[in-house]
Amino acid sequence: MDRREVAAVLAYIGCLDPRTIRTGTGDARDQIAQWQELLDDVPFATAHGWDVREAIRAHVLDSPYPILPVDIARKWRAHRRDRLDRHTDPTPAADPDDPATWRAELLRSRNAVAAGVAAPSTHRHIASGGRPRDIEERLRSIGSCIPPAVRAELDRYRPAHAARETTVAKGVPDALSVRCEWCHAPAGAACRQRRASPDGAARGNAVRATPHPSRVDLATARMDPHRAA
Repeated sequence: MDRREVAAVLAYIGCLDPRTIRTGTGDARDQIAQWQELLDDVPFATAHGWDVREAIRAHVLDSPYPILPVDIARKWRAHRRDRLDRHTDPTPAADPDDPATWRAELLRSRNAVAAGVAAPSTHRHIASGGRPRDIEERLRSIGSCIPPAVRAELDRYRPAHAARETTVAKGVPDALSVRCEWCHAPAGAACRQRRASPDGAARGNAVRATPHPSRVDLATARMDPHRAA
């Protein structure tokens, strides 16, 4: 800011906080010189997000102490640092084999963002929003986000799940939708082998590829109550 802009800033502060007003001509001149020394690299306003009046208003509302030039300078530095943190360097148009020109273009871009002349480039950020329309249409056509070829490969490693999907597709009751009364497997879990040892204790915990017949009967009864009757 130049002396004229600093004088305008002090006049604005005086309207919000009369404690900062200097009535003497010499005192006002010295105050302008002091503030201009500390705010020389701080812009009055930029095209992208900075206005010194907003910083002054926020300080008057938040702090009981009179505002000092260093308070404004610190707010500007924090604002500039935040802009640079949100900036992603766009690929320079310069020849990458010319490192000096390449670096100079990057510096000009960053300096423009830091000074508020240009907006931060965020083209690499993940954009919010729903899935693209073509993805929605493809999901409706195939019925699943897993392509059929991939699902067929996965079925080799999850035979119980594959058998369950095949059963449901044929319209047969899903036995895994109910709890197995024989091996006590909860709903959604595959049945387990239950073998009795000579002393009568249960042993064996291998996963069965197919559910126990009693579990199938229970699922059928849940699906068709008239059959159970």
